[in-house]
Amino acid sequence: MFVTKNFTASQLLKFTGFHLIWLTLWAIAVTAFYEYFHWEWLHIPWLPLSVIGTAVAFYVGFKNNSAYDRLWEARKIWGAIINSSRMWGATVRAFIGNQFTDSEVDKKTMAAIHKKLLYRHIGWLYALRSQLLVPTSWEHVSQNKYIKRNTHKIRKRYGINLTQDGVTEKELDEFLPPEELTRLIDYKNTATQIIDQQSQDLADLRKLKLIDDFRHMELQRLLNSFYTHQGKCERIKKFPLPRQYGSSSFIFVSIFIFLLPLGMVSEFHKLGEWAVWMSVPFTVIVGWVYLMMELVGDYSENPFEGLGNDIPMHSLCRVIEIDLKEMLGDEDIPAPVEAVNGVLM
Repeated sequence: MFVTKNFTASQLLKFTGFHLIWLTLWAIAVTAFYEYFHWEWLHIPWLPLSVIGTAVAFYVGFKNNSAYDRLWEARKIWGAIINSSRMWGATVRAFIGNQFTDSEVDKKTMAAIHKKLLYRHIGWLYALRSQLLVPTSWEHVSQNKYIKRNTHKIRKRYGINLTQDGVTEKELDEFLPPEELTRLIDYKNTATQIIDQQSQDLADLRKLKLIDDFRHMELQRLLNSFYTHQGKCERIKKFPLPRQYGSSSFIFVSIFIFLLPLGMVSEFHKLGEWAVWMSVPFTVIVGWVYLMMELVGDYSENPFEGLGNDIPMHSLCRVIEIDLKEMLGDEDIPAPVEAVNGVLM
């Protein structure tokens, strides 16, 4: 997530510099053929081009709205995960106790039970984060050689390669018992199995009368809410913005940019002999605006991709980790995740 108020000129150049080069070369080529080789047939009337441009703008706007909806929905889901996690921590500590036991459990054992359930939940957070960062076939890291290489450069620029940073392995080692980690890590969906293990532990606690039926059901309801949040995240991750919209938008913008200098050159030629060369910067500016609209939507539609527009899952996991550890009274409280190069991950 970008946390600076505005993008700098250097950030924009890094994002679109390559596109500015070919836009400029294409505008110069059309102008040179029109002016020096007298290819008057090369131009097209401005009216049909403006109609195409208007249609493309509406279409790209629809795509960007859809991409933003996916991004904002993902952020709302993680906001709900934060709230439910705090409820889980407070409810576990309040509900699991000696109120219904025949023989009282000592405070040390009770504290260990609370810690195990809360730590396992933190492990679930990092496991879910890791699973959501696994690349899909439609994300940028899985595309052609140039886009893939550029995606890796962007990740390094933010100071963390999210799929190979070792965070998940480190956190799971800390929050799950070794024998449990060895068993759960082999499942295809480790996060799902971690919640299931929580549920089995609650059943055992009910047998020991550390919770009654009502408290058991309330705690299980919270676990079910985590399944709901996880399922919503997986829906966004595993179902892309329909490709007929994403691909068509790219095609329409490409057609418009291809035709743009053919309409610009004749219009500026009417202003004078050398005015025709003014079509070059204006073609680049207009083409760049449409290109930026397309790229903004393209890089916003996958909120779990490991890029700058992502939901800051690492930071949110750390926020919950801090809250739960403070509930337990731990002394080793980690620091919040800081933004790197203007990006909070």
